[in-house]
Amino acid sequence: MDGSLLHDERRSPPPDVRLLSLATALPPHRLDQADALVIAREMFGRQIRDFDRLAPVFTNAGIRARYAVKPAAWYVATGLGWPARTAAYLEGATALFVDAASRALAQAGCTASDVDTIVTISSTGIATPSLEARAAARMGFRADVERVPVFGLGCAGGVSGLAIAGRLAAARPGTTVLLVAVEICTVAFRGDHASKANIVASALFGDGAAACVVRASDGRAGEGRAGDDSSGLARLEGAGQHQWPDTLDIMGWNVDDSGRAVVFDRAIPPFAEREVGAAVDGILGRLGIARDTVDRFACHPGGAKVIVALETALGLGQGTLDHEREVLADHGNMSAPTVLFVMDRLIKAGLPKRTVMTSMGPGFTCACLSLGRAA
Repeated sequence: MDGSLLHDERRSPPPDVRLLSLATALPPHRLDQADALVIAREMFGRQIRDFDRLAPVFTNAGIRARYAVKPAAWYVATGLGWPARTAAYLEGATALFVDAASRALAQAGCTASDVDTIVTISSTGIATPSLEARAAARMGFRADVERVPVFGLGCAGGVSGLAIAGRLAAARPGTTVLLVAVEICTVAFRGDHASKANIVASALFGDGAAACVVRASDGRAGEGRAGDDSSGLARLEGAGQHQWPDTLDIMGWNVDDSGRAVVFDRAIPPFAEREVGAAVDGILGRLGIARDTVDRFACHPGGAKVIVALETALGLGQGTLDHEREVLADHGNMSAPTVLFVMDRLIKAGLPKRTVMTSMGPGFTCACLSLGRAA
């Protein structure tokens, strides 16, 4: 099955699925990268003799600052296990969910009671009941709202989540779908887990959330409501994924008694440079889109070297992914929401005719979503 919007061409034309709004949210604690290095030295310096050899990852990451749900002192505390980390995740993620979702609904001219379906993307904590249920009373969602929590997509979740929201909207034209991607990456910072991968994670990851409202036209003219053919930020043209075999060890989580430890078992930038171009071409080909018709790629900025690798893989001039570099510099890698922060900047700058969002995540998977500028 291709990633085009689901419909029966014999009965009706495909629904026109629109991105009506996009909003972002950040937690309260700003962490300058220089301060992050001081914290990391305190966390890891006694356990890793050659920490100073690894320390340049903080200055070479292309990051000025990040945001976190807890103040710096919390991360260097001893004895933080699953209960403390889970509590921090639930408190921080729920607050960010409410913030991002409220902003997105306001931009779309909607209220929480207008929402028919909620897609929640998060892979950095465990929440049962899931985040949208925990936020329901504060938001004012209807009792009959449909909940679609999605776990495990990691950094690919922003693109894949928007694709899922688009397909759900297309399946029931006229309904309102809310997507919220929220990640609390910092709860995985582990002073008790002295590994190179954990040091890289502490140099790279931050917390954040983004939300979108999506609706498909139900074909009724003159409604004057958000989601009509004349409204919205962009049209969702189609989406797809590519998963490489035998790559489960590239990225993910290992779980132990104290929490989760990040997995970076292969060098991601050279892999991206070598493999992503063909994968993107394959996805776009299944959608009937040629790469030379794409005016702008909006990429998940996984790291400074990843951005350079993506520019090479996609045949872009070095420096083309400028918004990606700025998002990385201002917020670090927030996992799933990060590419939506990039899209937010592109929208404010003015979208070109066609934009293709891309992100890579555990699996190892590349996700793509094509967006056409709204008329």
